[in-house]
Amino acid sequence: MSNKWRTVPLSEICDINPRLGKAGLPEDELFAFVPMAAVGAANGSIDVSAKRPFTEVKKGFTSFQSGDVLFAKITPCMENGKMAVVPNLENRYGFGSTEFHVIRPKDGIDPKYVYHYVSRSDFRKEAARHMTGAVGQKRVPTDFLKHSFIPLPPKIDDQKRIVAEIEKHFSRLDESLASLKRILANLKRYKAAVLKAAVEGKLTEKWREEHPNVEPANQLLKRILAERRAKWEAEELAKMKVKGKMPKDDSWKKKYKEPAGPDTDNLPDLPEGWVWASLGQFAWSLKDGPHYSPKYSDTGVPFISGGNVRPEGIDFSTAKYISKELHDELSLRCKPEFGDLLYTKGGTTGIARINTETIVFNVWVHVAVLKLIDSIEPFYLQHALNSSHCYKQSQQYTHGVGNQDLGLTRMVWITVPLPPLQEQKPIFEEIDHHLSVTEELEATIEINLKRAERLRQVVLKEAFSGPKHGIQKGD
Repeated sequence: MSNKWRTVPLSEICDINPRLGKAGLPEDELFAFVPMAAVGAANGSIDVSAKRPFTEVKKGFTSFQSGDVLFAKITPCMENGKMAVVPNLENRYGFGSTEFHVIRPKDGIDPKYVYHYVSRSDFRKEAARHMTGAVGQKRVPTDFLKHSFIPLPPKIDDQKRIVAEIEKHFSRLDESLASLKRILANLKRYKAAVLKAAVEGKLTEKWREEHPNVEPANQLLKRILAERRAKWEAEELAKMKVKGKMPKDDSWKKKYKEPAGPDTDNLPDLPEGWVWASLGQFAWSLKDGPHYSPKYSDTGVPFISGGNVRPEGIDFSTAKYISKELHDELSLRCKPEFGDLLYTKGGTTGIARINTETIVFNVWVHVAVLKLIDSIEPFYLQHALNSSHCYKQSQQYTHGVGNQDLGLTRMVWITVPLPPLQEQKPIFEEIDHHLSVTEELEATIEINLKRAERLRQVVLKEAFSGPKHGIQKGD
């Protein structure tokens, strides 16, 4: 063999999607079974603990053996780096998802060397460019792998040294990532503790001592309910005026439905002057977006789903777009406006955010839009709904298995601690004071997590740069 590096087609050193000769395998023998979920994203992990008898897997599943490289071929699994080296299997052979390509290194080729090369982000980006099929179901064709080139050192010992160096660097990065993720988890627990203390009145104990003579929340709740009815009546009158059908008497007011009060059984005691209320009592209008997927546009009005709503704000980076004409049509039923409460009811449910955006946007069915009465501090309500007390209820009221939904008619039952109006602003100011530090730390950690991924790609790039620039000789 030459002592120089070569650049060769992957098919020269590996068999791509080789077929398994299944004749002679016992029908009742158990074999490792690997669904797509058993392969980790961008970390090379693989779970081969699941077993299925040969009678179940001999048709319709991808076969592989120890030492093969599994390469996810479908979107978005391929882009996420779902690929791994198959470890030593009890029965040598295994079966798994048909959405895997199987790359089988030939003699003299280290499987991990091949794995690290094809897992590079540059390789995956090039694979994405060659995908074929319908949008959302695109796949990497077999020919792409066969005709892809890979730099190859002269000896398998050189390959193993490169792999060892890669994994040494990755081990250091993984330790750093684990530390950063532990800090993130601790910050998440701290934020939850702050919100819990807030809705239990612990953050404003001193404030109450200094302000003993404030309107109690039971009086506030009476005003809230009166205002809610007035808001509803004003909205109904406006609708009738637009239609040119003004009422002759007040009989139309009988259509108003009083919101259900809270079920206070088994609820904890509240600070003096506080009362329990239900979410439905704070909103005079409660709507969600269309219950179908609209026609999307390349540009236009942002159209958000539940995943775009976060406690810290709305993330428009992954929002889709609809035309202004469709937006106007959908707005006749549900129109999110400045100051409305956005509450996720599909996908990830139970996340609340007051809309502070000045841009126009619209929402899908997974987002509820609550128009609030004026007699409550909206950001107090946002924080209360994101506290563990309310979040747990949102999960209890979320129904369904595949398409989970926190229904409009169920979310109104969520019980919310209601402090006096004068105390609500000090509460959310205390929350913001405590959480502002955590948000800065989280932003810094997220930057470092992304930097670690870039460093991982730098390590891979250096590893496969050849003898003049690679890391294969040690550091």
